[in-house]
Amino acid sequence: MLVLIELVLAMAALAWAILWPDAGASWFARVEQPLGALARRRKLAVLVVGLAALAARLAVLPILPVPVPRVPDEFSYLLAAHTFAEGRLTNSTPPMWQHFETLHTLVWPTYQSKYPPAQGLVMALGKVLFGKAFWGVWLSVGVMCAAICWMLQGWLSPELALLGGAIAVLRWGVFSYWADSYWGGAVAATGGALMLGALPRLLKSTKIKNALLMGLGLAILANSRPYEGLVLSLPAAFVLFRWGFKKRGKEFWSVARRVALPIALVLLLAGTWMGYYFWRVTGNPFQMPYQTYARQYDSVPDFLWEHLGPMPTLRNLAMKDSEEHFELPQYQAMRTPAGILSADAGRGFKLWLFFAGPALTLPLLVLIFSAPSRLFSWQKLSAEARFLLAALAISIVGLAVEVYMWPHYAAPMACLFLALILLSFRYMRNWKWQGMSSGLFLSRAIPLILVLVFGLRAAAGPLHIHWNAFDVLASYSFPKGPTQRSRILAELKKRPGRQLVLVRYQVLQPSAFHGQWPDQWVYNGPNIPKQKVIWAWDMGAASNRKLIEYLKPRSTWLVDLGNSPAMPAPYAER
Repeated sequence: MLVLIELVLAMAALAWAILWPDAGASWFARVEQPLGALARRRKLAVLVVGLAALAARLAVLPILPVPVPRVPDEFSYLLAAHTFAEGRLTNSTPPMWQHFETLHTLVWPTYQSKYPPAQGLVMALGKVLFGKAFWGVWLSVGVMCAAICWMLQGWLSPELALLGGAIAVLRWGVFSYWADSYWGGAVAATGGALMLGALPRLLKSTKIKNALLMGLGLAILANSRPYEGLVLSLPAAFVLFRWGFKKRGKEFWSVARRVALPIALVLLLAGTWMGYYFWRVTGNPFQMPYQTYARQYDSVPDFLWEHLGPMPTLRNLAMKDSEEHFELPQYQAMRTPAGILSADAGRGFKLWLFFAGPALTLPLLVLIFSAPSRLFSWQKLSAEARFLLAALAISIVGLAVEVYMWPHYAAPMACLFLALILLSFRYMRNWKWQGMSSGLFLSRAIPLILVLVFGLRAAAGPLHIHWNAFDVLASYSFPKGPTQRSRILAELKKRPGRQLVLVRYQVLQPSAFHGQWPDQWVYNGPNIPKQKVIWAWDMGAASNRKLIEYLKPRSTWLVDLGNSPAMPAPYAER
């Protein structure tokens, strides 16, 4: 519904710009004057954008409370966060670990998330400082919006950079799933913004500070979205190396000392840390937890050029169903040219909804229809536009060869999408229709549309605005309320004594999945025996008996996922 509203408002703004382009000109000019003064105070602008994101998310807590984890990825990241918050890098394999196997989590050789550690570390900071991992997500989103504003200042005018920071707050900083889940996105987007923001600054001045920030951005990418971060860094590395090797004599050695050496030192420290972390989790400093998990549980590869591996022996029926009826069909569907085109078209639509949407598409449409030669002539593009377009194209190709894709996979390139939209803004602002300043009106109306849609989202409950699949794919996350699992967990926590919940999974027919994961209810914290409520898979009477004996004294419950709704009942051996 909100995407449709935004589309209608965008079309209305375009019509208004053609018919009455001078409407509100004096009011807009008065508003722009103090905003322009703020934009030119670059450091203050970055700070204001970051604080605005934090304040806005706090303001909507009554209608968008601390999220309840829902999908396996979120629980995996939470396991990492709670482990780090307790001062450990990983956990010992729990006894009778077969009862605790679940998607995206290693239980052997150690018990830890399969994912890179950056998201977990940030959430651990939130837990240590404020008591909940969510506050780490909150902090990361504020830092992301500030970093995007800083990145844009290196490529565009201060005014456009401030506008871009405001768009990041409105689009991704409050209602998107980057800010309303534990899936991540903001950390990787920050890494991309730091790396790309440092590049033009280094080309102008070889300040060690900017080299360190570039190294930091690369380190964040390596520990959040390593593949997508590597792809994004290739064009930046090419430009930086070409610029450096053009230097001669003392200038070359100055660049080596002030740019290459600081970046190399940061990457050396990051690489050493990563190797140590890998060794603690997998026992091998050159093997990521992600790789160890894939060897144990996955036959479906991550990239289209890879072939299927042997089907692993999966003791967990829910994981078996996920592999055979969720992941395998996606891979098989993309093994034909038609399948790849269909999948990539769907992915492109998802990326467009999340990173642009109807309102932010208007500047590009104006450019296409009013000056196609400027858009499609490589020579007529500015140097910054050529680099940004090339970097985005390379990154999108990198995404296209992955078997799976969600918008947070593209998080490292978030600032690229925004920079190109703002470059179109710069042209659109000077666009005239029959001699009238239609483009100037549109450049002023589009931010108003974004603010209006943001307000409608905040008031969606009282206004009875319903949401649909397009809204979810865009940046309008809606309150989802507690899950069946979270309700049961809350009830059992209120009971006296400690509890054990055995989850009985019902094998589903392939047609029952409809592109969704099968239910994976078994998620636990880092120290399973000390939990008040432990979740474990029903593995048959004999194995269950051993688990109950090991964990006693506990009240034991059975949740049968074949029932709707699933409810806990006292466990009795069959």
